[in-house]
Parts: sequence; structure tokens; C-alpha cells
Amino acid sequence: MSGRDPDRRRALLDAADRVILTQGPEVSMAAIAAEAGITKPILYRHFGDKSGLYQALADRHVRKVIAQLRPELVAPGADLRGRARATIGVYLDLISANRNLYRFLFHRASAEDSRIRSHMTALVRGLGEELGGLLAGERAVPDPVRAQVLGHAFVGMVQTTGDWWLEHPEVERVQVVEGLVEVIAAALVPPAVAGAVGPRSGRASRAAGRG
Repeated sequence: MSGRDPDRRRALLDAADRVILTQGPEVSMAAIAAEAGITKPILYRHFGDKSGLYQALADRHVRKVIAQLRPELVAPGADLRGRARATIGVYLDLISANRNLYRFLFHRASAEDSRIRSHMTALVRGLGEELGGLLAGERAVPDPVRAQVLGHAFVGMVQTTGDWWLEHPEVERVQVVEGLVEVIAAALVPPAVAGAVGPRSGRASRAAGRG
């Protein structure tokens, strides 16, 4: 019955957050239990098992990140480039401010447990589907299939690049943001337009060479 107490679960997750923040992504379950003032078996009892604890943390934090990204994605009156810049900036700020927690969820927990890896993948995939629907709905990418391809590609690209950036603090945040924005902007050029520009540019270059 205690496992169904939302206040108690929230307090235990708060304890896990504190220990992960201070001790890093390799923190032991015993340390989390000690921070909460209970034993490890009692900790697991509240969540079913270790996988249940991982999933509760993932739901708590990944959904929170997505909730903070969503307003930037759908901001009224802003062009897609501006929204991409704002959304990527918010994401990088969130993962850099919560570096240990990000590594705990995306590296430690996902590596240890296939169920949590699948759960995290489903959460990220949901954001890709949402972005694909947005691109199609706004006619930024009229073909709904291509919109879904790009939506998932953009989300995956930003996530993996953010992961790389955490390992390279010497790289300026603005470089990462603008690099990603340029790739997104280039991908949103309609294929027919992109194809028309390429040959013309090539002919112009050859003409300039002959001149």
C-alpha cells in the first residue's frame, strides 16, 4: 500500500535526485535508499523493482524536459528557424544544468535495463512524432511521410549532438545551436527547390570557369 502513496514516492524521487546530483550517474541504489532514510528493499518496494525506480525518474524528468520544449516549438508568430534556435537552446541549457541526471538516465539506466531503454526511446520517439506532425500541419513539409522522417531526424540529431557537447565543454553553446539550426533550415528546403538550385549553381560555376 505504501507504494501507492504519491507523496511518499515523490519524496523518494526527490532523494534520488539529490544523490544523483551530488554523487553522479554511477550512484548506488544503497546511497539513494540511505538518503531517503530507508533500506534498499523498501526503496524497491515503492517502485516494484529497480527498473520501476528508473522509469519513475525518466517519466519525471524526460516529460518535464519535453513540456519545457513544447512552448518553443509551437510559439505563435515565430518562424521555424527562430523556433528551432529557441528550442535547441532550451534543451542544451536543461541538459547542461542537469548533467548528472541526464547521464544517469540516458547512459547508466538505459545500459543496465532494456525496459528503461525502450521506455526512454518511446518518450523521445513521441517528441519526434509530435514535431513531424507540426511540420506537416504548418505545411513546412507538405508530405506527411517526409515530415515524420525529418521530425525524428531532427530530434535524434539534437539529442546526440547535445550528448557530444556535454563531453566537449570547450565548444561554445552558440556554435552548437547555430550549427544545428543551419542543418535543420537546409533540410526544410523543398526537394524540388534544392534540386533546381544545385544544377544552376553548377552551370554558373562552369560558365565562370570558361570565362
